Amino acid sequence: MMNPIRVVVVDDSALVRSVLTELINRSPDLKVIGSAADPYEAREKIRELDPDVITLDVEMPRMDGLAFLERMMRLRPTPAVMVSTLTERGAATTLRALELGAVDFVAKPTANVRNGLSALAAELTGKLRAAAQARVKRAAMPPAAVPAVSVPKPSATGQAHDHLIAIGASTGGTEAIREILCKLPAETPGIVITQHMPPGFTASFAARLDSLCALRVKEAADGDRVLQGHVYIAPGGKHMVIERHAMGGYVCRITDTEAVNRHKPSVEVMFQSVARVAGKRATGVMLTGMGADGAKAMREMRDRGAYNFVQDEASCVVFGMPKEAIAAGAASEVAPLGQIASKLVQRTGAVRGHPSS
Repeated sequence: MMNPIRVVVVDDSALVRSVLTELINRSPDLKVIGSAADPYEAREKIRELDPDVITLDVEMPRMDGLAFLERMMRLRPTPAVMVSTLTERGAATTLRALELGAVDFVAKPTANVRNGLSALAAELTGKLRAAAQARVKRAAMPPAAVPAVSVPKPSATGQAHDHLIAIGASTGGTEAIREILCKLPAETPGIVITQHMPPGFTASFAARLDSLCALRVKEAADGDRVLQGHVYIAPGGKHMVIERHAMGGYVCRITDTEAVNRHKPSVEVMFQSVARVAGKRATGVMLTGMGADGAKAMREMRDRGAYNFVQDEASCVVFGMPKEAIAAGAASEVAPLGQIASKLVQRTGAVRGHPSS
């Protein structure tokens, strides 16, 4: 048997440390080798034990989790899964942690911690396994918070468009999506995105992106018409399906059906609907992520005439979903993350044609 993945748990709550340790150690391929109540203790444990991955609380005494994460990624990069409170403030902090280099996060329950964390056991252990395999990079200098930019936004009553861009992502996807969207011009055709994320975080994610790029970004609502220069992010805990609009173009439908591939929202659900209604008028993008969600439906998109970009292994945090998409024959082109935005501009510029009325 291979050596288990070695985990250090960092949380100021003795109860949370105890419960996380118990849950993680139930998996034979995972082992908690140490725990720490604050970042100073964590620093010594990481130095002494050299874990494969850590869990890290966001709010801790003496030094908050973000400050510790920033220093760790600069001095001793270690894969981290954040344990975040499910609040608006917690969501914003978690997004900042992902910018600083955290691989993923789980939402800590605010009540009945033991039962709440037990319900998250499968999600937590899956994310720890993915994080242990993730590519984390040493930060060259303390990364500053990305400043919001003031740019003219497309009109909220803008034009629909016959072309559609559909993006799917999971682990590592929040930063990959940010990199792509920040490089796209306001005249880009409408974009729909499914990023694996729980309820309570997608609205903050959309607001953050909206403040950073020339596109208008929002958490999708049922009935939203897909407009040029706009981005619609599937809400956490719901599926997003794309339909044709009676007046031309497309419309978002938000559904509360069962999880698909253990995910809700599911990339498979969104891509399948895009294949059905957009066909050759669609461009697909599969970004970094764990698992295989969306691979089959992306192949269906390609079979119906869509052109699909898949992120290459070297630029992925986790080469799971892109690898499966390539294996399924879904990729029209495999490209580094840094080139996908310019390729989207070239591709959609070539097929742009006339907006729908």
